[in-house]
Amino acid sequence: MKRFAAVVIKYAKTSLFGFIALVALATALGVQSFSSLQAGGYENPGADSSRVTSVLAKTFKQEVPEIVAVVDFGEPVASLAAEVKAADLLNELKATEGVAKATSYFTLGHPASLASTDGKAAYFFVQLTPTANKVDVAAYFEKTYANGFMGAKVYLSGSAIISSEINGTISSDLATSEIVAVPIVIILLLFIFGSLVAAGLPLLIAGLSIGGSLFFVWLSTQVTTTSVFAVNLITAMGLGLGIDYALLMVNRFREERKLGHSVEQSVVNTVSTAGRTVLFSGFTVAIVTGAMWFFPQTFLHSLALGGVSVVVVAVAAALIPLPAILFLLGDRINKGKVLKGDLAPKDVGVWNTISRFVMKRPVAVLVVTVLALGGLMSLSNGVVFSQVDDRILSKTSRAVIASNQVRERFSAREGAPAEIIVAAGNEAAVVKYALALSNLKDVSRVQTMSGVAVKGNLDTTYAPAFAGYVKNDLERIVVIHEVEPRSPAGYAFTVKMRALPHPGLTDVSIGGSAAVYTDAQQGVETHLLPAILWIVIATLVLLFLFTGSVILPIKAVLLNLISLGAVLGVLNWVFANNGLPWLTDNFIHTGTIDTSSFVLIAVVGFGLSMDYELFLLSRIKEQHEHGLSTTESVALGLQRSGRIITAAALVLAVSFAAFAFGGVSIMKMLGVGIALAILIDATVVRALMVPALMRLFGEWNWWAPKPLKWVYDRFGLKD
Repeated sequence: MKRFAAVVIKYAKTSLFGFIALVALATALGVQSFSSLQAGGYENPGADSSRVTSVLAKTFKQEVPEIVAVVDFGEPVASLAAEVKAADLLNELKATEGVAKATSYFTLGHPASLASTDGKAAYFFVQLTPTANKVDVAAYFEKTYANGFMGAKVYLSGSAIISSEINGTISSDLATSEIVAVPIVIILLLFIFGSLVAAGLPLLIAGLSIGGSLFFVWLSTQVTTTSVFAVNLITAMGLGLGIDYALLMVNRFREERKLGHSVEQSVVNTVSTAGRTVLFSGFTVAIVTGAMWFFPQTFLHSLALGGVSVVVVAVAAALIPLPAILFLLGDRINKGKVLKGDLAPKDVGVWNTISRFVMKRPVAVLVVTVLALGGLMSLSNGVVFSQVDDRILSKTSRAVIASNQVRERFSAREGAPAEIIVAAGNEAAVVKYALALSNLKDVSRVQTMSGVAVKGNLDTTYAPAFAGYVKNDLERIVVIHEVEPRSPAGYAFTVKMRALPHPGLTDVSIGGSAAVYTDAQQGVETHLLPAILWIVIATLVLLFLFTGSVILPIKAVLLNLISLGAVLGVLNWVFANNGLPWLTDNFIHTGTIDTSSFVLIAVVGFGLSMDYELFLLSRIKEQHEHGLSTTESVALGLQRSGRIITAAALVLAVSFAAFAFGGVSIMKMLGVGIALAILIDATVVRALMVPALMRLFGEWNWWAPKPLKWVYDRFGLKD
């Protein structure tokens, strides 16, 4: 690290302005990705349901409508007036730019399932052209039909409408959160850094981190579906990590200057100590965040990409332009002081007092903190995990209102049936299977090439209508049911269908909305253990290489798991059980926690907690290596790092908490969850539990068996 620091100092202006220019170019490319970002990506691309979706599109030429409209005529759909309005509306829809095809209850043979149970509303389906800008078309439709059509009410839903509303809401929320959070963050930074010049450094590092990371988002959009939520994560983590790393580096620089070292030597020492911690911390956070790649969903892949890229760029920004700035500014880093006195860190203060108070009564402190966190964990009792749908938008969202029309006024899930693909050639077996399916609870009817099966009876009258259900040696079976597809009930229904025997049939694949939901859930369940093992093993190995201890890494992992359990309990109470109505009453409560979002909260929370763990352990280990006892090392280490950890956590918590006031429920949950995880870790865990445990372990904190001691001596992270 000393050689690296010497190079940065020698070419300080080139390091600073060259890095800024490179990030400016990356940002210019990155912002072009915004129009290509998607709101979906929750499905499991390797599952049976994805195969069915592909077969339906390629073999059976099924055209999935991107826009689904429920039109309420206010009079029977069988009336002449309704027929006339429907014909005019259909012609207008077909004439809209970007529309490839439009159909409705009126053009599809007046099937009862496409009309509402009260007989006054009907479905309209719109397919868009491959080149159409779905966001623009959706926005046009919402504006054009906001006040209805010829006196009829028009409720718009479907993937294009929902995605458009989610993207628009998130963009608006992001701007609002920045308006709210940035002024608060700036005020906090002034008090934390103590001077105007120093307070500007974390914002510069954060800006470079965010801008540089957008380039990787742009690259991702060129080759795969990329989630819009990646930008939210990059923004929040970029700001947080910029503050974390800048605070750590500036604090150490001031400390070195106070010891009487020259500016150049202070920068070298800062990079060799704090910079080493930043490098190792960033590597650890990136490894942990990358665990989201274990899961099959592109939503989580996008977040892994965003998380890893922002960490990498933040570390680079902290180790290249920041040391260059410190060298070029020197003591002018303290210019524009807003706090009186010496800005260099002190060895005696509130954190030293807290740590000594805790270490005098470690058992009592541990009992109280474990009981408190255990109480929060108990709130997770009965938690039910699920996946998101349109209800992540507020009750007043037009997409939600439209989707509720479907839920409340149409008896069968006509728009979300179960789709089954089997190998053709044994029609008797297909009929037998269809009859068995029709006897399942909540099944309205089953459509096959041989006719319609209802409650164990086959009506062959409708067989001609389904003649196209056999193509290329594959046969299609459609199951119309009454189950909410994207719900635990949809999961149970899919599992029940898949468990149903189908003698004589081969290559049976079950798809449809409920199966897509089920496969997404099972994708997380199946890959959860490998992801956890990756995080735990990687963390244990990396912390061992950093500390040379076996005890400290195990302690860190266990404390992180306890704090995440407490976070899950609070999230279950707030979002599933409506524990804070003022925060969540504007949303429809499903009684569930979104699986993918909690995976994100857990991974990011765990990664950031390791960030703070390394900040603390680096200072404790440094004092212990200088010959101090464990007790004295903890007291001095916490004094020198406690302020940094708490200040960084507070600013980062504010950044994430701003999401809690947005119009998308999972963003609220992310904001509350990550902010809470950060605050619990920086206060209860770092200030209370860590000193208490290290006091109890004493010199055993640094224990490792002889073979591992050799490994540390050979490969451990030392300057």
